[in-house]
Amino acid sequence: MDLNIDRINELYKKAKSVGLTEEEKAEQAQLRADYVKAIRQNLRGTLERVSFVNPDGSISKASDMKKGLSDKKNK
Repeated sequence: MDLNIDRINELYKKAKSVGLTEEEKAEQAQLRADYVKAIRQNLRGTLERVSFVNPDGSISKASDMKKGLSDKKNK
């Protein structure tokens, strides 16, 4: 996925100086949405690889802990 951060910045600067056309506003919104989606996917992938060492020495993955928390909320 090409994030086009330069284009996002260009549209931001143009919006502050002279304003954007409707097409540019739509493009800006789409580029920002794509950027946020990519950041969330990256963060989610990173968190899925995180492990915690428990006081008893065992290792738990963050995804397993999330499942345990959601089970407690459903009770």
